[in-house]
Amino acid sequence: MKHQYKIAGMTCNGCRSHVEKILSEVQGVSKVDVSLTEKLATIEMENHIPIENFKKALLEDGGSYKIGMLDDEMEEAPKEKSVSKPNEVGKFYCPMHCEGDKVYDKAGDCPVCGMDLVKQTPLVQTAQYTCPMHPEIIQDKPGSCPICGMDLVPMQPTSSEEDKTYLGLSKKMKLSLLFTIPVFIISMSEMIPNNPLFQIMDLKYWNWVQFILTIPVVFYTCWMFFERAWKSIITWNLNMFTLIGIGTGVAFLFSIFGMLFPSLFPVEFKTAGGTVHLYFEATVVVLTLVLLGQLLEAKAHSKTSGAIKELLKLAPTEATLVVDGVEKVISIHDINKGDLIRVKPGEKIPVDGKITEGSSTIDESMITGEPIPVDKTKDDLVSSGTINGTKSFLMIAEKVGAETLLSQIVKMVSDASHSRAPIQNVVDKVAKYFVPIVVLISVITFVIWWQFGPEPKLVYALVNAIAVLIIACPCALGLATPMSVMVGVGKGAQNGVLIKNAEAIENMNKIDVLITDKTGTLTEGKPSVEKIVVKEGSEVDVLGKVASINQNSEHPLAAAMVNFAKSKNAKLQKVEKFESITGKGVIGFINDEKISLGNHKLMEQEEVSEFKAIEEEVIAAQKLGKTVSYIAINKKVVGYITITDAIKASSLEAIKELKRQGVEVIMLTGDNEKTAKAVASELNLSDFKASCLPQDKLAYIKNLQAKGKIVAMAGDGINDAPALAQADIGIAMGTGTDVAIESAKITLVKGDLLGIVKAKNLSHAVMKNIKQNLFFAFIYNSLGIPVAAGILYPFFGLLLSPMIAALAMSFSSVSVIVNALRLRTLKL
Repeated sequence: MKHQYKIAGMTCNGCRSHVEKILSEVQGVSKVDVSLTEKLATIEMENHIPIENFKKALLEDGGSYKIGMLDDEMEEAPKEKSVSKPNEVGKFYCPMHCEGDKVYDKAGDCPVCGMDLVKQTPLVQTAQYTCPMHPEIIQDKPGSCPICGMDLVPMQPTSSEEDKTYLGLSKKMKLSLLFTIPVFIISMSEMIPNNPLFQIMDLKYWNWVQFILTIPVVFYTCWMFFERAWKSIITWNLNMFTLIGIGTGVAFLFSIFGMLFPSLFPVEFKTAGGTVHLYFEATVVVLTLVLLGQLLEAKAHSKTSGAIKELLKLAPTEATLVVDGVEKVISIHDINKGDLIRVKPGEKIPVDGKITEGSSTIDESMITGEPIPVDKTKDDLVSSGTINGTKSFLMIAEKVGAETLLSQIVKMVSDASHSRAPIQNVVDKVAKYFVPIVVLISVITFVIWWQFGPEPKLVYALVNAIAVLIIACPCALGLATPMSVMVGVGKGAQNGVLIKNAEAIENMNKIDVLITDKTGTLTEGKPSVEKIVVKEGSEVDVLGKVASINQNSEHPLAAAMVNFAKSKNAKLQKVEKFESITGKGVIGFINDEKISLGNHKLMEQEEVSEFKAIEEEVIAAQKLGKTVSYIAINKKVVGYITITDAIKASSLEAIKELKRQGVEVIMLTGDNEKTAKAVASELNLSDFKASCLPQDKLAYIKNLQAKGKIVAMAGDGINDAPALAQADIGIAMGTGTDVAIESAKITLVKGDLLGIVKAKNLSHAVMKNIKQNLFFAFIYNSLGIPVAAGILYPFFGLLLSPMIAALAMSFSSVSVIVNALRLRTLKL
């Protein structure tokens, strides 16, 4: 039998997996499936299990989660104090995303993998001002000092959290070197003939010096590694630090024991002077090299989030507000919708809005990725973060704060950077068994060397077993995917390609069919009325009625008709009972007359008489690629209106490149067969389908998917939203509607098909980079572990020192990050 229950308290995929595990361990349960999005648990059981059993299991786990019947009113269980929502300012997350979107209030290390938590890049930049004479005066907007009256000046930006982490590790690194180098010199000096150090005092006393110098490294500069190792063992989240902690811990404790109780050790463990071979130098050198790896990672992490920081820098901190002709400098956080803003030459545009007076050229390259400035004049839209040219203009603020395009881009990039690609699931499965297998290999290595190795057998066994533990690097595997995703998403944003999540990156590389709409996707989306043909009545009167009906529609064709009517001074009238019929047209009443405007499907639906009398004229226009709408009054056709929409110059180039890459390009449009055929022929499309309603587009995509095709859908209208959501990859034109953008996995800011080529190239490059990272990580561990175990010794007499193993391990994860950073130089 199968039952469904509500679950409260889950915040991330890690929570979902944990709840699934707890419930599956309840006696009598055969299968559990927990949905994070629906907050539901579907539990299969042989016989009915009382819900109290599940409640007890969750309560014993700590009470963070609650279970109830579907009709229960449930409150969220109390969360850990350290956990908060993703993307909040001042929060910290794991760079390997072990627990999905889970974030923490304080810096520290991940409870799963042990890596240093990384601070979220704040999604809002706040300018602060201070008095040059009274630095204790700090405020968020410009003004004057309340003490001395001087103008406040912007404060210098403080160091980022990554810099603080790096500086903290750098300080510990210097201190580690201060103690590690002397230990290393003392230990290696044994190889020098007539060792000068032994002339000062005996080796047993130098061993005490090594011990004393090792203490600050073990218990201060690198103590965090042992803390992480212990935490990983008690929580059984085995990771890199488990191996480091066991390996260096064994070496350190062995050395102390050997120094204090040498008589308990066999002869093969002793030097000619009767002291035991100690490994204080291996302990401190290994720990210091691991610390070096952490230091280099901290530096590299700051570069992986560089794209978000560069986007944040686009937003200015101030704006010039115009009130009653008087200009005043204010913080951008004080701008409200409807405010009049003056943008001066060379300034960054503070918010999204419309130019009300003046004109200029705007550099939009930081948003669209296109280097050529765009001419803007009155009534044109401008976006925050773009840079004004050499002229000044006035604009009205329409979108402020989080509503601006720049803010949405930053949020989307941040969210996508912290999402998980499906390929990561393979890595997770490997990582789950990685550490236990390495520990097992280390034990086997010890046993084999102890039984079959040369004398001193136990020394060889111990050293090689430790080397195996030290060289293994699960974090290189864990970082392989998220680092590439983070850098790739940022690179896309800088080129006008906004990616919603990592899954979209992976799937975009697999697509073999692109479905595209016509208007606003293949064409400019800026239709204009070519002519109106009226068979009965006054042309101006009919045009006025057409425009009046279209005032209520958001379709681009409607706006074209309204603008045309205004240019002809046609009178607009009040419309009643307006109705938009998706894929067909619009209807409404003006002075008790029913006005119908649309395609032949609407005419048939409304039982309009004699509309076929003018069909030959309409077909002739459609064959030229025009869009034609019939005009009917009181169920009688009175004429038609012809609209043109130029094909985008980039469409032909983009389609040619996509087809070269093996992608079929198919147009699904609500337009008529003749117009669609003309456009498809001009663009050399793989196929097309005309007169499509939203449900037709949806069905067409489902049919392709049933045949095993990976389908991408590009569109910009409300009627495209269902198809965008159904497609494996929905691609919205940034020039389109908010609904389309919300339904899509990828948004193209500029809104043309060349953006799809960029997205495809980016996807290919990111997936290639991820596979390189995974290959290097797998090969590194596959080769490094056997070498550390001593597989080369029988053939070449080569062994791997634990210190060399530590150096290799430290640089393995750094190399993964550096390889991911290469994506920043990618040319799309």
